[in-house]
Amino acid sequence: MTTGLDSEIGGTEAAAERRDEVVAEVTEHAGRIARELARLQGGDYGQADFETEAGTWTLKYEAGDVQYLRFDGRGADVYVVSTQQPPDPDALATAMADYDAFVAAFNEHVRSLAGVLDDVNSDFPAIEPVDSVVAERERILGQMREATDAMARQLQRYEGGDYGTFSARVTDNGGSGGSRRGSSGSGGSRWELKWEDGRTSYLRVGGEGGIYLLSQYQPPSAHDLRAHAPNFPGFVAAFNEEIAAESESLEDVSL
Repeated sequence: MTTGLDSEIGGTEAAAERRDEVVAEVTEHAGRIARELARLQGGDYGQADFETEAGTWTLKYEAGDVQYLRFDGRGADVYVVSTQQPPDPDALATAMADYDAFVAAFNEHVRSLAGVLDDVNSDFPAIEPVDSVVAERERILGQMREATDAMARQLQRYEGGDYGTFSARVTDNGGSGGSRRGSSGSGGSRWELKWEDGRTSYLRVGGEGGIYLLSQYQPPSAHDLRAHAPNFPGFVAAFNEEIAAESESLEDVSL
């Protein structure tokens, strides 16, 4: 009984080698398209679709390299170039029959953009400088920081520690409403000065999630500063009232 196990098996080396040669050539050629596409789209990565009569080609690229080139045609969905695995030789042959049409579609896309910016007006209006606004903001914030640093030094001497906070509620007319340190008070906005080593860490209005008038990061907007700066004297007054009240209470202590 003959089983056929001795029959010669056909080799696939030639087909695989030719497939690899074609993929390498396409990768190099499509890589040039990818680099031109990246220049056109203005980024290091992206993808674009190109329609032909036989189907759709999708080119995805990153940092000038082809991530994949896919052909989606009638009855065929082939990754001609991929970082995963090479295509089947038959599927590759089907896609490559339409490759010239893909390149033609890309070229037509580029030609369609010729002159598209010719009528764009580049005579732009003058930009209003922000120098005066920034200078005034820095002047106001500088005066605030000078005052809060003075308060921080007094608090460090008074409390005998290296860091702490002072908070008070200040009404919109600048008056204080409950100046006890750390108290919530009633009415008005909550102002909080956090200090460390006799210097201002931050000055915040509105509690957690509020507006930082002074901080180690960025300054407030001009609108936020305009809204809260008029009430800053009320915060300083609340501090002075607090210190005066504490001093009077200490004077009543008999030893």
